[in-house]
Amino acid sequence: MLSTGIEPRRRRTLSPRLAYAHVAGAIGLALFASSTPSPLYGTYRALWGFSPVVLTLIYATYAVGVLGALLVAGRMSDEAGRRPVLIVSLAALMAASVLFMLASSIAWLFVARALQGLATGLVLSAASAALLDLHPRRDPAGVGLTNGVVSAAGLGLGALVSGALVELLPAPRVLPYAVLLVLFAVAFAGALAMPEPVAARRRPRLQLQRPSVPPAVRGPFLLAALAVISSWSIGGLFIALGPSLAATLFHTDNHVVEGLAVFALGGSAAAAQLAFGRSAPWLGAALGSLALATGIVMIVVAAGTDSAALYWTGSVIGGAGFGVDFLSGLRALSAAIPPEHRAQVMSAFYVVAYGALSLPAVLAGVLVTPLGLVTTFEVFGSAVAALALGVAWQAWRTRPAAARPNLALDRA
Repeated sequence: MLSTGIEPRRRRTLSPRLAYAHVAGAIGLALFASSTPSPLYGTYRALWGFSPVVLTLIYATYAVGVLGALLVAGRMSDEAGRRPVLIVSLAALMAASVLFMLASSIAWLFVARALQGLATGLVLSAASAALLDLHPRRDPAGVGLTNGVVSAAGLGLGALVSGALVELLPAPRVLPYAVLLVLFAVAFAGALAMPEPVAARRRPRLQLQRPSVPPAVRGPFLLAALAVISSWSIGGLFIALGPSLAATLFHTDNHVVEGLAVFALGGSAAAAQLAFGRSAPWLGAALGSLALATGIVMIVVAAGTDSAALYWTGSVIGGAGFGVDFLSGLRALSAAIPPEHRAQVMSAFYVVAYGALSLPAVLAGVLVTPLGLVTTFEVFGSAVAALALGVAWQAWRTRPAAARPNLALDRA
């Protein structure tokens, strides 16, 4: 009897504070893994001779996997608990890393990317909900800041670290995924040891579910959705075309330079979130969207004028806007979600996010052959810049009434 009574405490050793750090790391690691294959696609194309359209389909397979997991199993951790979902999804990400290491044809890439997408969707919904459960002070603003920083940093670092490993070390088609496998194994061990924050659990149901948001959350969700559409659209554009555009502007095929193209966006996004993470959500969305639009316009001009300096400047400014814009919407949403709907709402949020991340990348990959790299970037960049300006206007229009007299007095 005594051993039975103390067994659960022995099995779950992480404190809530460490568990919070662990699930934050899981989000960052999932997005780190999502951009890890990017520097290797040129190598895969040289080996197996597939077209840019096939490359786009490989990326689309990942995006469809993420969206499929969110639509079918997005609320699963509300029912089965955060811990079991994280354990299963991290094990699947380990398996996907092994598939990438063993890949010997295009078919392997499709299978590995599909499994990676499905597992990433489960990680994002469960871990994002767990952040709200486990924060030491139950501070939604702090949760939004954590989520935003690890997401942006993971996206940027994945491409940079992978590019450095491919360029500087041997076994380029194995080593990046071996690193991922080790990192996911550590995360898996942490999931085994974390406490379960969901008290009332029940048997989960797998069925296609239309993304839904409780009525009380719809206002904050609309702002968050608009912000994530504009910010993650440029993220998708960079994943699709950023490395190729950097290689063209710098006249090099160095994988580190290509990885820096994505890192410039994600790294400056994470830094800007840390610097401006406590600003009012409506103000952050407005100013972040303006910075995002400005940076994109600079990148579009850089593509047309072959200016590397303007490209880097635009990437940093646009990345800062990307980060603040995304964070502002996420903070407002995190504060409004009822506990019993956390995974459901975060799943709907990530459905919007991954739709914004994947559609520009897929469409750009299809059009880059007939239009050319520079023209495709100019067309899509201009569209995203216009969207960002629209989000800035919407955020400004919906600012709290209390902020309007103060702003008017400041102008006077």
